[in-house]
Amino acid sequence: MNFFNRRNQILLKELVKTDFKLRYQGSAIGYLWSILKPVLLFVIMYTVFVRFLRFGDAIPHFAVALLLALTLWNFFAETTNMGMLSIVSNGALLRKISFSKPIIIFSVVANALINFMISLVVVIIFAVINGVQMSWTVIFAVPLILELVLFATGVAFILSTLFVKFRDLGPVWEVGMQAGLYGTPIIYPIVQVSKTHPEIAKLLMMNPIAQIVQDMRYILTFSNNTNPTVWQMVHNPFIVVIPYIIPPIVFALGLWIFTKNSNKFAETI
Repeated sequence: MNFFNRRNQILLKELVKTDFKLRYQGSAIGYLWSILKPVLLFVIMYTVFVRFLRFGDAIPHFAVALLLALTLWNFFAETTNMGMLSIVSNGALLRKISFSKPIIIFSVVANALINFMISLVVVIIFAVINGVQMSWTVIFAVPLILELVLFATGVAFILSTLFVKFRDLGPVWEVGMQAGLYGTPIIYPIVQVSKTHPEIAKLLMMNPIAQIVQDMRYILTFSNNTNPTVWQMVHNPFIVVIPYIIPPIVFALGLWIFTKNSNKFAETI
């Protein structure tokens, strides 16, 4: 199936533009919320978990690591949450026009990616201000971002398909995301877990989001003692590759499930 023929490209562009405009329509500061929202969330997390609870107190540049992890998590959360609702919310479009249905999910991903890139610029500026010495290794962030996009898109495909039939999935996924936030080393360092429960820490690192977060932290701060990666914590190569191969598998599975059921969307909604 040709997702990106001329007609679908135009539709994708229009969906992205419309969604981005509507998102901040009527707000006083408009597009600035794409920067302020993650920054305000970071301030709350930093105040509670770093300043008061002293999480990551002994880790250099943990504030930068926290902001980076929140930025990655927010992209995953936005893509999956909005992706889950996207087919139902575009029911009228599905009934009127014949087009490749994955375009709707790709438009959600594109919008989330725009916000992610804006937030990533804020992270880099914050890192430079805090004296983080970045090297050429930052280029390895590109395949990690691709991995994140594949995983989030695959999950969005699955959720959007299921949500057409099971609307109770909304609150269930909301609870799951809260559990995922605390089950991923975002507001706390993974070394804090590995000191007392090393096997639990290794298990947590099988989560692709945790693996991406730790790899990105390692690349940005280059501190393997305080920001260890899965390949530094687990020495079995067959286990190490697990979080890396899950995203493309989830993407392929999600696209297959979505495509298989897409012809029935207009009838079901």
